[in-house]
Amino acid sequence: QVQLVESGGGLVQAGGSLRLSCAASGRTFSSYTMGWFRQAPGKEREFVAAISWSGGSTVYGDSVKGRFTISRDNVRATMYLQMNNLKPEDTAVYYCAAAARLRGSYSYIPSYDYWGQGTQVTVSS
Repeated sequence: QVQLVESGGGLVQAGGSLRLSCAASGRTFSSYTMGWFRQAPGKEREFVAAISWSGGSTVYGDSVKGRFTISRDNVRATMYLQMNNLKPEDTAVYYCAAAARLRGSYSYIPSYDYWGQGTQVTVSS
């Protein structure tokens, strides 16, 4: 089992920045591929970014490329999402997730075995 807890969400104006954190406990954090997803009201859950167990590979959704940066600290068992130049369309609940073994692409939701409870990000125009 892996327990994931997100933090760092909040209200920010368009063009601002936020940094989300995902703290993990339980089984060895460094063995998991980690991802960020988001879900806005009335919409499906959307892939944001993912990072390999070593941090050597990162993948981003098209809507956040060039604005968001995913990273991880395996010593602290924490993953981060630095979000810059935020837009109102980034408003959503952001979830972190852990995959013991990817089945398909980084964005394939069923690959992820464990999920956090989510943190709200609201971007005002």
